[in-house]
Amino acid sequence: MNVFDRLAPFIQDYIYQNKWEELRGIQVAACDVIFDSDDNLLLSSGTATGKTEAAFLPILTQLYNNPSRSVGVLYISPLKALINDQFKRLDQLLADSGIPVTKWHGDASLSLKNKLVKNPEGLLQITPESLESLISNKRGACLSMFSDLRFVVIDEVHYFMRDVRGLQLLCVLERLKQLTGVNPRRIGLSATLGDVSLAQKWLNTGTGRECSAPITEEGKKRVRLHIERFVNYADKRDLVERDGSGNVVNVSSGTDIGDREHFEYLFKQTLDKKTIIFTNSREETEFIMAHLREIALKNKAPDVYRVHHGNVSALLREATEDEMKSADEKIVTGATVTLELGIDIGSLDQAVQVGAPLNVSSFAQRLGRCGRRGQVPQILFTFVESIKINSSDILGPINWEFIRTIAIIELYLKDRWIEPIPPQNHAYNLLYHQTMSCLKSSGEMSPAGLAQTILSLGCFKSITQDDYQLLLRHMIETDQLQRTEHGGLIIGREGEKIVNSHKFLTVFLAPEYLLVKDENRTIGTVDKVYPVGVRFALAGMAWETVDVNVKSKVIFVKRVPGISVVDWDVDFSAELHTVLVRKIRGVLKTNEEYPYLSPRCAERLAEIQYIARNSGILDNLVTPLSDKKYAVFPWVGTRQLMTLHYALLNRHIKSKLPWITSVYLEVIFSGNKEELEGIIADILRSDLDLYDLPLPDKVQIDGKYNEFIPLSLLRKQFIEDYLDFEGLKNDLQPFE
Repeated sequence: MNVFDRLAPFIQDYIYQNKWEELRGIQVAACDVIFDSDDNLLLSSGTATGKTEAAFLPILTQLYNNPSRSVGVLYISPLKALINDQFKRLDQLLADSGIPVTKWHGDASLSLKNKLVKNPEGLLQITPESLESLISNKRGACLSMFSDLRFVVIDEVHYFMRDVRGLQLLCVLERLKQLTGVNPRRIGLSATLGDVSLAQKWLNTGTGRECSAPITEEGKKRVRLHIERFVNYADKRDLVERDGSGNVVNVSSGTDIGDREHFEYLFKQTLDKKTIIFTNSREETEFIMAHLREIALKNKAPDVYRVHHGNVSALLREATEDEMKSADEKIVTGATVTLELGIDIGSLDQAVQVGAPLNVSSFAQRLGRCGRRGQVPQILFTFVESIKINSSDILGPINWEFIRTIAIIELYLKDRWIEPIPPQNHAYNLLYHQTMSCLKSSGEMSPAGLAQTILSLGCFKSITQDDYQLLLRHMIETDQLQRTEHGGLIIGREGEKIVNSHKFLTVFLAPEYLLVKDENRTIGTVDKVYPVGVRFALAGMAWETVDVNVKSKVIFVKRVPGISVVDWDVDFSAELHTVLVRKIRGVLKTNEEYPYLSPRCAERLAEIQYIARNSGILDNLVTPLSDKKYAVFPWVGTRQLMTLHYALLNRHIKSKLPWITSVYLEVIFSGNKEELEGIIADILRSDLDLYDLPLPDKVQIDGKYNEFIPLSLLRKQFIEDYLDFEGLKNDLQPFE
């Protein structure tokens, strides 16, 4: 019997009605695993390759043939918007099945939620936070709702693996298993995975199952790429524009000519093309889209410019998504990471990346947003550089972002490489959170019983009994926990304030935001008070503050014309993998031509390559920059570079990363080049104890609830989960 014949009748009808000519390879492979094994399943393939259908066609067939006595399928997504998007698709698929689908998040219908609690069945779509709330606050309801749960579908697996929310999700799923005694199969969906085996291991956590990850041949895709560059000159030369008669019409400074050329270029390149313009900050998105709107106004072109990031209100973001799905208008949307994930926005004509993508994974996600439905993916990169005419620093003229972009493109398109996701083995902030959540759900527990429940969760297998005892003692001392007269543990007075807050369900850091309102319409949020009369940008428009309610944290505004700016506190963090850093070096060493570079970019690359080769950084570990300043280029990833930084400090040698994505250390040293190289060689030969390094007192990996964790544990987490001496020794081999 072929796969199609095994599918439920309502699914066969759906396939006929939608005029599918055949099932895709990934859909056939998924059916084979679901129908013929008891394995978990990981489906990893490009955007718009049919992964969602691949998972649900066989799952819903099994649910149709053998109905569940409770909710049969949990679909878990990182975003409410993704749930709403998938709900429409699943609702259409399930129209004639008799299997209901229910959304469960903060904006979903309360009556439909209550209906599901009374009569649990079908498919439930939920976020990790809402699932946490269910198991913490409705433990009894969870028993009946999930007593016969068959499948858990986790969308955007790569996103969860990189984020503490993924660890939270794994913990909650295991606690659900402990509560119900049911061990559902897990199905993971992802468009961008480097090391598939790491994702399989992650997905299997706590299930005791094997994980199948069928590989289907997608074929090599054509990609259209182009990189263009613009220059601001820092010598502030006057630049004169004249009309056809030679009359001066405009005088401007060289400091902004590149920016103006860039905006004009983006306007022309996106004209009548459905486009996402990706940037790496909310400020840059707001600024670019405001300028495009002004240029459109000047040229009497339609206003098709929208902004989509986490501080724009959900209502405005959803309106933008709906407009982008429509084929009527060629919407141009400025976005940050919010449009990287798989919200259906229909076919795009192109994507634009301003500046360098953060890493290969980010590039793969953004490339995946275009080229849907048979189109050739088209992505345009733009750079605006500020050039100093006389730079005293020999490395100053090197644009590392530009070189990193070429390295990222080459790694993904030619080598098919994506960064592996490093494990998080000592997430003590999540250990605190799950301890509090467990006590909130269960009430009083003995210390031994609590330890057995929490430390048996797969995410905490690297955490020792001693570490947990230290955390519990600290929580008792700070009144997060309280001992009862029977020797049990309950939530303490200070802890009650935490668990009873609506913010308790989330495990990710989020700043305090103020709501921005235009009368009764919510525009979005900002993280600063803009006083009355001050103008700022939000959602691609300029606003002026008319009133501020500090107590309610609301800024009332009116819309004003023109371009304004807004600044959010920087929460940027990034790390580079050794493979990417080595590729950056390869780009600097090679004579290879890259056809996607514009003539200006090719010329700039040749200039940077000349500087790099003549500076000695490509073949020497240590390069003198001045009398006592040296650049150390081990060409290793950020974690390994940071380890060397602290190891040098341990030898009383002043060292720093010049900026967060730097590929080298800047070292102040009174000796010569050879002496510094000898010290580094000695460090690599030594039996370095990372716990002896001179780390700052409050060194830590950022995390919500860190304030409730002993500093000794936060230091241990940083050492164990971030520093990498073995990797440094292995990666810092003699240059080939």
